[in-house]
Amino acid sequence: MVRPALTGTRIRARRNLRGMRQAELAREIGVSASYLNLIEHNRRKIGPDLLGALAQVLGVSVDALVEDGDSRLVEGARAAAERSSIDQAELERIDEFTGRFPGWAKVLAETQARVERLERVVEQLNDRMTHDPYMGEALHEIISAVTSVQSTATILNDAQEIEPDWQARFHQNILQDSARLAEGAVALVNYLDAGKSEETGLAAPQEEVEAWLAQRDFHLPELESEALDPAQLVAGQIELSSEASRTLAVQWATQFRADSRALPLARFLSALDRVGVAPEIIADEFGVPFDQVLRRFALLPRDALTGRGLPVPGLVICDNSGTILFRRGIDGFALPRFGGACPLWPLYQALQRPFVRLRTPLATAGRLGRPFVTYACSTTRVEMGFGMPTVLQATMLILPADSVTTETESIALSVGASCRTCPQMTCAARREPSILMTAI
Repeated sequence: MVRPALTGTRIRARRNLRGMRQAELAREIGVSASYLNLIEHNRRKIGPDLLGALAQVLGVSVDALVEDGDSRLVEGARAAAERSSIDQAELERIDEFTGRFPGWAKVLAETQARVERLERVVEQLNDRMTHDPYMGEALHEIISAVTSVQSTATILNDAQEIEPDWQARFHQNILQDSARLAEGAVALVNYLDAGKSEETGLAAPQEEVEAWLAQRDFHLPELESEALDPAQLVAGQIELSSEASRTLAVQWATQFRADSRALPLARFLSALDRVGVAPEIIADEFGVPFDQVLRRFALLPRDALTGRGLPVPGLVICDNSGTILFRRGIDGFALPRFGGACPLWPLYQALQRPFVRLRTPLATAGRLGRPFVTYACSTTRVEMGFGMPTVLQATMLILPADSVTTETESIALSVGASCRTCPQMTCAARREPSILMTAI
C-alpha cells in the first residue's frame, strides 16, 4: 500500500488543474465518486494499480503523486510528537494528520527542525563557555604581556642611570613583549570574530589543523608519493595561522606519508575490494599495526570510497589522558568539541587493553538513535624508558552499521557524545548532569 499522507491532496490538485470533475475522474478509473472523495481527502490508502490508473488519466507520473516531501513532513511531525508523552494510538495516526492538515504538519515539522538547530547551538555555546581552553589562555597571555611591558617601562622611567648594555636589554624586552601582545590580541580578535558563526570559531591549533584537513577532504594526495616533504606541503598554508598549528600539521602530514608508504593506495584499495570492510584481515595481510589500517581507511579519497558503495567513515584518536588528539566527524555520531567524550566509547576501552583489536556495535543515545560499528585499538606512542610510564594512543574508526556485514552481532551499546549533552539520564557511567532537561 502507498502511504496516504499528501497523495490524495496532490490528486485533487492535479484533477483541478485539468478541469475534471470528481465524478468524471472516478468514472475513468472505475471507482465510485464517494470512494475517490475519501482518497482525495487522504482518508483511504491507495493501491499501486489504482495509483497507476490515476496517474495515467491525469497525465502525470506516479512519482508526481507520491512522496515529494511527504516523508519529511511525517518524520518531522513524528519527531515533534515523540518529545511529548503522546499516546501510541495517537502517534500511529500521524499519517492521517499529515494528510488532512498538510499546512499544520509543515508548521510542526519546521518548528521541530528549528528546535533541533537551537539545541545544537546551545550545546556548542555551553561547551565553549564550560570547556573552552583557548579563551582563558589567550586572555592570560595578553595580561602577562601588558604587565611585562609596564614593569620594564617603569624600570626605565624610574632609574636615574642605566648602563647601555642593560638599557639595550630592557629595550629588547619591551620589543619582544609588545610583539607578543600584538600577536595575542590579533589572535583573540580573530577567534571572537570567528565565534559569531554557527560553528563558534576555532579554539585551538588542533582545530586549525582539522579545519585545514577538512578543506582537503582529509586526504593529502601530494604525499601519496615520495616527491614532496610534509614541511613543504604545510609551508605557506594560510589556513594554518599559528606556529603551533603548522607544527601539528607537519606531524600529521608526516604520519599520513608513513601510512601511505606502508599501505600504498592501489594495493590498499585492491585489498578492500577483495575482503571488504575487514581492517583486521588487511592488517594481517600487509603486516602493519591495526591502528595504521584504521587511519588509512578513514583518510582514503572520498571518490574511492563512494565508488565502492562505502560511506566516508569517522575517526577519533586520543592519548592516555583521554584528550582527543584528532577528530573526523561522521553524520549521526556527534563528537564533543571540548572536554572528555563518553567514557563508554570503545576508544577509551582500548586504552585498558593495549594492542587488543576491538570491534563494537554502538547506537547513539536517544529516541532516534542510529546504529554504528566501531573498530578500536591502542598502541604505544612513546616509551620513556625502564621504570617510566608508557604513553599510549588509541584510535577508533566509526562506520554506519549497514555498511558492515557480519554473520553474528552482539547487542549495540548505547553511547552519547559527552555527559553534558547525553539524554541517558540514568547511565551508570555519567560523571556530570546533562544540560538536557527531559529524560528518555
